[in-house]
Amino acid sequence: MKQSQEKQQHKDQAVISAKGAARIRDGHPWIYRSDVTGRPKVESGSVVRVTDNRGRFLAQAHFGAESEITLRLLSKQDAVIDRGFWRQRLLAAADWRRRIVDDTDAYRLIHAEGDLLPGLIIDRYGDCLVLQTLTRGMDALKAMWVELLVEQFQPRLVIERNDAKVRQLEGLPMVNSVLYSKDDTVANDEFAITENGIRFWVDLLEGQKTGAFLDQRENRAAAMNYATGRGLDCFSFHGSFALHLASDCEQVTAIDISEAAIERARRNAELNGITNIEFLAGNVFDKLRDYDDAGERFDTIVLDPPAFAKNRGSVEAALRGYKEINLRALRILNPGGVLITCSCSYHVGEGLFMEMLAESALDAGRQVQVIEKRTQGRDHPILLTVPETYYLKCVVLRVLGE
Repeated sequence: MKQSQEKQQHKDQAVISAKGAARIRDGHPWIYRSDVTGRPKVESGSVVRVTDNRGRFLAQAHFGAESEITLRLLSKQDAVIDRGFWRQRLLAAADWRRRIVDDTDAYRLIHAEGDLLPGLIIDRYGDCLVLQTLTRGMDALKAMWVELLVEQFQPRLVIERNDAKVRQLEGLPMVNSVLYSKDDTVANDEFAITENGIRFWVDLLEGQKTGAFLDQRENRAAAMNYATGRGLDCFSFHGSFALHLASDCEQVTAIDISEAAIERARRNAELNGITNIEFLAGNVFDKLRDYDDAGERFDTIVLDPPAFAKNRGSVEAALRGYKEINLRALRILNPGGVLITCSCSYHVGEGLFMEMLAESALDAGRQVQVIEKRTQGRDHPILLTVPETYYLKCVVLRVLGE
């Protein structure tokens, strides 16, 4: 019996290099393939014990044979990881949301590594929950997560949005489907949610991300505090920032290159009875240049572009793009005007983003105050020792007089 237990223990054990062990001590939950010196002999997606090359226990982790991130740490305790373990992590995350989320029925319930649940995203849209299992380990637990969600929250629907490209790095298929339906409820094309008192249509099965960009909710609320005069919302998508500006601006222009996105934004405005927004389908770079050339001026501008830097190799080009739109926006702001400018590119860190803004202000010939520096919403928590969890930068700038 003892020999059998030792054999099983060895089978479930992943041995890592000194570099990998140091990474764990530094508080990072990812161990790369190159630092796994002894691979476990178990199915990909299993929980394994992680040890150093002297056999000393370091952590327990999900093992993903297909991924460059071969081990994703779950706990530094050598305890049983079972349904009770996962339930406790879920309840801890839900309790935090109850403390910090208000004035909305749509928010992130589980934020992967940020909630010590690597590879798991759960978003709440009213009485519907949307699930993403982005790693082998979490995908193997999908049925259990559905059971826990039904047990704890009694949702009307649980939907999987497993169409994120990162799943391909794990050798997982792309799939969208309804995992649970209460009383045979059917997933309609659209659901209406409320954010900061404003209603929006969302498509949980086919919309961007899991249906909406929830990470900007608190920044959109903050934007309402600065809105005044003539507003401009660039890369508007479904009009989320524009609708938040509309109550305090005299008039708002919302621009997005997608005709379909602009049509959805119009419908969102109609849903709220908002009539002072002009919706334009067009290239933001071109429109900003046109406004500058024509001498147009605004009092409040939002720049919320998609990620310009998808990897380290694209950072230089991304910074050129960020500088172009920020320089133009600063040039067309009236004295006293406010720019709310964002980047969701993790590879463009806060330092690089602030340097780019400083260069933009200098080249635009404007004196600029930093009013606020913000991040993603508190329902998208950042781990202090995991820089990858800090991706969204939102800076509020104010242009001083000439």
